[in-house]
Parts: sequence; C-alpha cells; structure tokens
Amino acid sequence: MTQTQYTLSPWSLDDLYPGIKSPELNQAFVELEELAGQLEQARPRLTDDITPEDFLAVIRQMEAIYDGAYRLNGFAGLRFAANTQDQETLSLLARVEQFTAELTNRGLFFELWWKNLPDEHAERLLPHTGDYRYWLEQMRLFKPYTLSEAEEKIINIKNVTGAGAQTTLYDAITNRYVFRLEVDGEMRELTRGELMVYARSADPDLRARAYQELYRVYGQDGTILGLIYQNIVRDWRNEHLNLRGYSSPISVRNLYNDLPDGVVDTLLDVARKNVGVFQRFFRLKARRLGMDRLRRYDIYAPVSQAEKRYSYDEAARIVLEAYHGFEPRLAELVERLFAEQRIDSEVRPGKQGGAFCWTVTPKLAPWVKLNYQGRADDVSTMAHEFGHAVHSMLASHHSIFTFHSNLPLAETASTFGEMILLDKLLAEESDPDVRRDLLFRQMDDAYATIQRQAFFALFERQAHEMIQQGASVDELNEVYLDNLREQFGDAVEVSEEFQWEWASIPHIYATPFYVYAYAFGQLLVLALYQQYRAEGESFKPRYLRLLSAGGSEAPMKLLAEAGIDAADPAFWQGGFDVLAGLVERLEKEG
Repeated sequence: MTQTQYTLSPWSLDDLYPGIKSPELNQAFVELEELAGQLEQARPRLTDDITPEDFLAVIRQMEAIYDGAYRLNGFAGLRFAANTQDQETLSLLARVEQFTAELTNRGLFFELWWKNLPDEHAERLLPHTGDYRYWLEQMRLFKPYTLSEAEEKIINIKNVTGAGAQTTLYDAITNRYVFRLEVDGEMRELTRGELMVYARSADPDLRARAYQELYRVYGQDGTILGLIYQNIVRDWRNEHLNLRGYSSPISVRNLYNDLPDGVVDTLLDVARKNVGVFQRFFRLKARRLGMDRLRRYDIYAPVSQAEKRYSYDEAARIVLEAYHGFEPRLAELVERLFAEQRIDSEVRPGKQGGAFCWTVTPKLAPWVKLNYQGRADDVSTMAHEFGHAVHSMLASHHSIFTFHSNLPLAETASTFGEMILLDKLLAEESDPDVRRDLLFRQMDDAYATIQRQAFFALFERQAHEMIQQGASVDELNEVYLDNLREQFGDAVEVSEEFQWEWASIPHIYATPFYVYAYAFGQLLVLALYQQYRAEGESFKPRYLRLLSAGGSEAPMKLLAEAGIDAADPAFWQGGFDVLAGLVERLEKEG
C-alpha cells in the first residue's frame, strides 16, 4: 500500500470544479447551452433512412451533453451530501435541477424519435452501435409508456418543483435533526449516525433509549414527513399509472431494472415464506444474550460485551488487504480513492447520514461518503462502498450510457466485498468471542440487507395502494407495525414507536421500490460466493467479467451467463438455505 497513514478527512471536488463561485462552473452552464443548441440542429437528420454514421454522430453529441450534465449534478449533489444546510449549495442544487430538466427537454426529441422508429429501421441501425446497443434496446422497452413530446416536457419541468423538490425537502428536514441522549451521565447532542452507534451498544437500556430518541424526533415531524411521502406516492401514480399506463407502481421500477415483474414477485414471495429463518436466529440470539425474547431494540445487539474498535487507518488497511487477497487489481483501484481525495469519512453536523458511492462519469473515479466511527459495522460499510467503487471503475471503459450497472446487479460487488472482509477477519481472529460475534453480525447484516429490505418493498407496495384509497398517516403507521409483526412473529417484541421507522428510510422517498435490489444483490452474492469457495481461482475471471460488463447487457442475460436463473424460486430459496445453515452452525456452537 502506497500511503503511510489513512486519516479521517472530507473529499475534494476539484476534479469537477474548483468552487461554487468559480468561472469554470459558470462556463459549464454556457458550454452545455451551446452543445444543446448544436444537438437541436441535428433534429432534421433523424429520419427513417438515417445512415449509421449520422446516427452515431448524434449519439456522441448527446454523450457530451450527458457528461457535462452529470458533472454539474455530481458537484451540486456531493456538496449537498457534505453539508445539507449550506444555503449556497441549496441554491446551486435548485439551479442545476432546473437547468438539467430544461436540457433534457431540449434533447427529448431523440428519445421519442428512437422509441417510435419502425422496428425494421431500428434493426438496421443496431448492429452498428457497439457499446451503445443495450442502452438503445432498453430505451425501446419504454415505448408503450411514452407520451408526446409536449407531455414529456411538462413532466420533466414538473418534477423539478414536484417529486424532486419533495425529496430535497425531506432531506433538508431530516438531516438537520439533532438527537439528545444521556450517555455515562452526560447529555449529548448527536447526529443520526452518532446516535445509531448506541443502538448497537452492549447496554440494553442504552439501545432502547437510542431507538426511542430516534423515533421521538421523527415522530415529532411525522405528520409532515407522512404528507411528503403521500405527495410523492400520488405523484408516482399520477405520472406512471394514470398517464403512462404501467400496470402497478412497482412495475415502473422493474422496467427500469429490466426485470420481469414475475422475477421480483418471486423474490418477495420467497422472502415472505422464509421469515422463520430469521425468527429462529432471533430466538437463538435472545438465548445468547440471556433474554427470554428480543425486543426490536436488541436485534443488532453485540453478543460479546467488549465490542472491538478499529481506528480509521486500521480499517482502511484491513479492507485494502482483504481486497488485495482476493484480487490485487481491486486493491489498486481502491488506493486511487485515497490518493485522489475521493472519500469524505468524517462525521459532521449537517452532513448527510449513511454512506454511498457516487460515480459521476466513467472518466472519473467515484466519490465515497462514509460516516466513520470505529465500529465493526463501519469497517463493513467501508468494504461495501469500496465494492461499488471498483464495480464502476472496472466498467469505466463503457460509455456514459452503459457503464453503470443495472440496479439488480448494483449491489453485487459491494456485498461481495463485505464477504471477503468477513473471511479475512474470521481467518485472523483468535478470540472465540470475537469470532462468534462476527458470525452473529453476518446474520445481523443478512437480516438488514435481505429480509428487512424485502419487507420494506412489501410495505411500499401496500402503502402505494392504500394512499390511492386515501389512507392517513396513522393508517400507514398501523400497516407498518403489522409488517414488522409478520417479520418477527413471536420471536421479537415490537414497541409502538417503531411505527415511524418507515418515515426514516430515505430510499422509499427518493427512489420508490429501490430497496428490493439489496435483497436481490445479497442473495445473488450468496450464490456467487458459494461458487467462489467451490472453484477458487477459476471463479475470478468470470466474476470480474460480470463486474466489467457494467450496464452494457441485460441483467437476466448476465445472470444466465453466470449460471443463475433468477426466475426460479429455487435460486432464491438456495440463499435462504445458506442462511439457515449458518443459524444451525451458530446453534451447535452454543
């Protein structure tokens, strides 16, 4: 490893623009205006008999516009994530959203022309399109749901002050929250990320008070947050079902993911049938903790009293070594993130909670947001986000339209990264209590990533229908509690304040039905990791090819090439069988 010390730090956005007042940023708006004008001049060339050369030339003009627009969006969005309360950034974000919506409208004619081009002419052009081909094929899937150019323009403009503004408002409200918790006799003011450290404390009273404070604060704004969600859901239905004609709210996301509705229904059905696997685990964990029954406060409790802590430098080295042990090339890609100051790892007031990896364009290494606090979970999160980063970097040879993985496969490298980290930690840990804790944490994470996310999606599906029927926020709360009771059965006691949990999940606001991708990705990785353990080195080229494909092929095709039939319930059941085996192993170890 090239760096001698890894330290907590903010990221640098200099590779995008030097600053919010910089001439380069203002010039970017001017240049994109010019590029849009040039693209509009190409409109007369879009005829049934356009030559392949002219067709590609128009696509490359669009690619240049997308590259510039993604840079503007990335700069504004990354600044907002770093400080959600900065007024200059909020103004820039609004300006960029308005500008890119107008930019999209000016190039909308290409998308509409391509979707409506007769099949024989599209088939004549596609063989000449190279890396753009899948992007073009997928675009034509949306033909039945596409409106007129005037209507599409109205929707794009509406979204700036409609659903998009609602999501920004939700972020601005919730990221200013301050949580108060008494710790060791001292009353502390905490961010959500800092608060949730105590939700995984070894102290059961502290865990309970942390959750109670979390949902006390969300509950205070519950009516407002619920109203925002109702508006987003109505907007989703008004556009996608009433205007575009999709069959159901979740079908919209499925088509964007290029997955048949039946595959997603199968995934969620199998998850629902396997609640017993995690209920069995929670009963085991209760015995391990000396409790008759877990409370919802306790599901992520450590099973050992002394939780191991990791400095940021130590965590970075462990994760890099884990990646290097699997494939040195991956560790070299992660090193670039440190060398190019692509990581914002600090916890700060006003900074967006959680973690993400944001690849702005394939020409630039991605940016990674962490809120690192030294827990084992934070080390795992680091491995997860670095997995997203190497995934996009391996696919960076593709166009801006095809480098980004389809959502169903987007969690593959991230979850795989967590698995190789776990194997490294287990191999090197001599303390049996810490080893046992690691195995329990693997099941904790499997619950959080698979079952919890699948049940979020089931709640979303129900909530979208209920809101259409006029459901109140109180009714949504009650249905969410029913959702939790189905997950946990009699294995976990659920208290009333968890009725507000759904309102604290940003994904269901910003990206409806995104969450099932986590369950999809985790179960997929369980299958891939079984292959890796069975095949060793021979597995790696196939896995790296899967990552390098990015979003250049249909997910069902990529999965089939990896020997996976996602339409078969037995595939999904196989993942739950692996987890049931892990529970059995833990039961035998006591």
